[in-house]
Amino acid sequence: MSDSHILEMRQITKTFPGVKALDNVTFSVKPGEIHCLVGENGAGKSTLMKVLSGVYPYGEYTGDIMFDSALQQFRRISDSERAGIAIIYQELALVPEMTVYENIFLGNEIGGGILVDWNETIKRAAAMLDKVGLDVNPEAKIRDLGVGKQQLVEIAKALSRDVKLLILDEPTAALNENDCDNLLELIQDLKRHGVTSIMISHKLKEVIRIADTVTVLRDGQTICTLDAHKGEVSESVLIKHMVGREIENIYPGREHQIADETVLEVSGWDAREAQSGKQVLKDVAFNVRRGEIVGIAGLMGSGRTELARSIFGNPDRYELSGELRINGESYSLDHPGQAISVGVAYVSEDRKRNGLILIQDVKDNIVLANLRAIAARGVLDENAEVKVAREYRQALNIKTPTVEQQVNKLSGGNQQKVSLAKWLFVEPNVLILDEPTRGIDVGAKYEIYTIMNRLVSEGMSILMISSELPEVLGMSDRVYVVASGRITGELDIADATQEKIMEMATN
Repeated sequence: MSDSHILEMRQITKTFPGVKALDNVTFSVKPGEIHCLVGENGAGKSTLMKVLSGVYPYGEYTGDIMFDSALQQFRRISDSERAGIAIIYQELALVPEMTVYENIFLGNEIGGGILVDWNETIKRAAAMLDKVGLDVNPEAKIRDLGVGKQQLVEIAKALSRDVKLLILDEPTAALNENDCDNLLELIQDLKRHGVTSIMISHKLKEVIRIADTVTVLRDGQTICTLDAHKGEVSESVLIKHMVGREIENIYPGREHQIADETVLEVSGWDAREAQSGKQVLKDVAFNVRRGEIVGIAGLMGSGRTELARSIFGNPDRYELSGELRINGESYSLDHPGQAISVGVAYVSEDRKRNGLILIQDVKDNIVLANLRAIAARGVLDENAEVKVAREYRQALNIKTPTVEQQVNKLSGGNQQKVSLAKWLFVEPNVLILDEPTRGIDVGAKYEIYTIMNRLVSEGMSILMISSELPEVLGMSDRVYVVASGRITGELDIADATQEKIMEMATN
């Protein structure tokens, strides 16, 4: 192994049934650097890191791993952890009902014999929290912390194991702007204290801001490694290497052909959480016209997702009042099935928890919301199911070797397309998209945006919730801003700017 590298992965090849996820990938990291790994969904980034961390054990791949001057053959995650490697996934691996200090030392308990020294555990947990700049009580429950603070607890847990190489897989995907800034500053501070980091991210501006070195993967192969300190890293260069072509404008243009007809209208809309009684929406009023994309902007916790769910019919979650009109008729929707029946569909922000059944295959997920359309006398027509799934696979360019592939084997971008296909199959008039491009790469984003443009050109109406202001500005015809459960402003896209939206969002 070269003295100039703490890690070298040589000719790594990993195959799954029907697909070669990694094809002779070579990847190396220098000690004390922040090395970003980028590529489209399905490029092999997470697979490569799972090989490194022992999730995919030695023997299930070919190639060599050199770490800390030794050839490694990790057969389980605990092997890589003992070597000084820690990986933090986008889906955090914390136990919500346990305390912060219990989570930090879970599996690495302090004490002798069968007894745990809880006083020392709390003391050391407090020191780890101080190290990551998190001011919380070590005895607090994880469930009571926000996502940003939970992310810091994960890093504190990694640091408690004397980590030499910290791997972060999409660490900012679910964070607001302030938490993103705090996390990136922490990673840079850890670098100053000698911790080497690998960060997987689709947010290219963050990559440009933080990276010393960037490696691009595409279709399971190493495309290039770029040195940020030599001026080799820019957004346009990264996009070109990631997708194999230049994308001059990530937001594809379209002719705005919006009808005067109002398809969805909400007025005097109030919502309280059924269990707590907390009011989450107050006197909300807005409308969506046929062939229009209406953006909903606001900070996390402002009530954007609550608005979407309340419209889609969640009686067990909210107590509702106000008027909901669809195509001019008033409705009281008590169940998602009723919303579907009147032409409303909702693509959840959390595709893995609320949008898809991950252990089922692509075809089962696509037809799930509209089984009646492919059933005769209560019996599912399996041939029709395959036919429908293949049609949507082609129409949305879902990259899967077969529609019988389990959804959990697909990349994030292709999972999102399956979730979208599921709701397009109900043939809605109004499509609510909650964070439609969260956690997917720039190429997949462009494809999703192109699909959205096609849908509105065909007369569909889209209500799009997004935390990314460039996305709101790039795709919307009008923008409503939500703050503290209220609509605080409406902007035509010609007048909208990030500054105006943020001013309304903080009212």
